[in-house]
Amino acid sequence: METRPKRVTLAQAGALPYWRRPIFLLFLMSAAMPVAFSTWSALLNNFVIEEAGFTGVEIGWLHSIREIPGFLAIGVIAIIVFIREQVLGAVMLLLLGVATAMTAQYPSLGGILTITMLSSIGFHYYETVNQSLQLQWIDRDRAPQTLGWIVAAGSAATLIAYVLIVLTWQRFDLGYNFVYMASGGFTALVALFVLVAYPQFEAPHPQVKKMVLRKRYWLYYALQFMSGARRQIFVVFAGFMMVEKFGFKVHEITALYLINLVANMVFAPLMGRAVGKFGERNTLAFEYVGLVLVFSLYGGIFYFGWGVVLAATLYVIDHMFFALAFALKTYFQKIADPQDIAPTAAVAFTINHISAVFLPALLGYLWVTSPGSVFGLAAGMAMVSLALALMIPRHPEKGNETRFSRGYIATR
Repeated sequence: METRPKRVTLAQAGALPYWRRPIFLLFLMSAAMPVAFSTWSALLNNFVIEEAGFTGVEIGWLHSIREIPGFLAIGVIAIIVFIREQVLGAVMLLLLGVATAMTAQYPSLGGILTITMLSSIGFHYYETVNQSLQLQWIDRDRAPQTLGWIVAAGSAATLIAYVLIVLTWQRFDLGYNFVYMASGGFTALVALFVLVAYPQFEAPHPQVKKMVLRKRYWLYYALQFMSGARRQIFVVFAGFMMVEKFGFKVHEITALYLINLVANMVFAPLMGRAVGKFGERNTLAFEYVGLVLVFSLYGGIFYFGWGVVLAATLYVIDHMFFALAFALKTYFQKIADPQDIAPTAAVAFTINHISAVFLPALLGYLWVTSPGSVFGLAAGMAMVSLALALMIPRHPEKGNETRFSRGYIATR
């Protein structure tokens, strides 16, 4: 009987069947995660409004609570002292799936906040580890293109789930409990498969298992902070606006998400090629200019009474721009010491979520009085991100992390 090796180096993994190699594992986990998380997100606004009577205040508190584990993602550094990153990622994926499956069992403010906290721990700790493994296991020269394909794979998996919701929600009179159980259960089963079917892969550079804060990474930290603040406004309030202001039903908001997924499947690989061709500075600047315009137009919907077609169009465009965020990963991969990837992924995730803990709750109160101002604030954040992105050198590398680094004139 063939025995499965316990540990395999990345070089040795090339001799394994393709479905058991590290790159396939990354694709598999990246496809399984959004089936639970994206389905949870698609149904959330309708679920909390219809079943728990949420307003902008409660939805703001919900997302602030949801982001606490992201703020505490730095705890991954302590955990990986005892548990390998690959195992931790699978266990957290399992937690996300189980918690998602149980969501509709607790249709009250306290119940929703509790189950959301559990699913959030799974999601954020999985994402922290997943980002670290991607940068350790994928060759730097192929990273932009490969990351683009991984984004597309996640979109394709979620596409199937969303198509099923759109086609069956009204026809078979589905309930929230059935859909959450099905999507969360699928993700949990994949996590269990990952735990038993794959050997442990050894990256060539052992990771530092303590907190790493380096002065030369300051621009990466700043970009992560602004990305987290800006993204929260989109995640919390853009979808909530479609339900609260325009009365979107579950199958309608899911259809909108469906359009987003198709767009990501088509454009994410192209965006990966764009990062490889034009560099991180140009692609991130393009993203932030686009987001300034999108958020400004969002605000105009409230101030000038523009209609649902524009709102839906902006929602899709907004989501597409966020797909370019993996350029931040490749920027860091180019400037980082290889052994810093795991601890810095945890630190960056915490930095990304600093504002996420308090911003949704505070803006929830602003939303009930002036929702257009919420999107105006997001446009201002996108402008700050643009200014920071322009500080990235044309050819970032260790020692040339920003345009102000020594030797910039020779390498810009």
